[in-house]
Amino acid sequence: MTSETCILVGAPVDSGKRRSGCLMGPDAYRTADLPGALRDLGYEVRDLGNLSPDSFAPDAEGAKIHALNETIGWTAALARAAGEAMDAGLPIFLGGDHSLSLGSVAGVAAHAARAGRPQFVLWLDAHSDYHTPLSSGSGNLHGTPLGYVTGREGFDGFPPVEAPVPQENICILGLRSVDLPERQALTETAIRAHDMREIDESGILAPLTAFLEIVAKAGGALHVSLDVDFLDPSVAPAVGTTVPGGATVREGHLVMETIHDSGLMT
Repeated sequence: MTSETCILVGAPVDSGKRRSGCLMGPDAYRTADLPGALRDLGYEVRDLGNLSPDSFAPDAEGAKIHALNETIGWTAALARAAGEAMDAGLPIFLGGDHSLSLGSVAGVAAHAARAGRPQFVLWLDAHSDYHTPLSSGSGNLHGTPLGYVTGREGFDGFPPVEAPVPQENICILGLRSVDLPERQALTETAIRAHDMREIDESGILAPLTAFLEIVAKAGGALHVSLDVDFLDPSVAPAVGTTVPGGATVREGHLVMETIHDSGLMT
């Protein structure tokens, strides 16, 4: 029996894109008995229920950036909840819209900074999500979390990022859909980005273990952010942005097993 407590934080965010449906994500996990599965593994579980966004002004119809004010409200609420959950145990943010990571990553990074630890982020995703509201062609804010938490400009109205995550402390695995402006911006960063071609050629374990060794050496706090489109749509079709050629079930399991064995996730 482990002494660690998993803190479930429901984030029914549905504002990061125009296609609805993600707000049902947290309750779908509960219906599938995620809490029971965690208890079977020996963890204590506290479910904090579903969050609500901070109050926000109505968004203008037809605006270039979709649901900007609502997403800002979610970001503020999630950043605050992340810090509180970190104080109580190991937070698990339940959602479906990856824009929730605007707040969750900002919140855990601020908590790590207050504890005097460097924050690291493992980003499992078909997309790099490194846009800003200014660079996004779609206007969907689910494509901007890494831009926000690394301190890129263009996030007017969002809560200030208390502790930006250094670029070199981020590792992306599973990339296979990155538009040209985002690709150009990524090449100018120190983010460790590994696409599916590299994984096909060399395997998924090498870049993962190399990154985990860096985290361990630095005594860092590790946050893992999983977008289910990291997996191939043949095994995980229920996403709004399917991209063929993703990770297999076995590759996904290996990533999770390796993270668990490292003991680094916070």
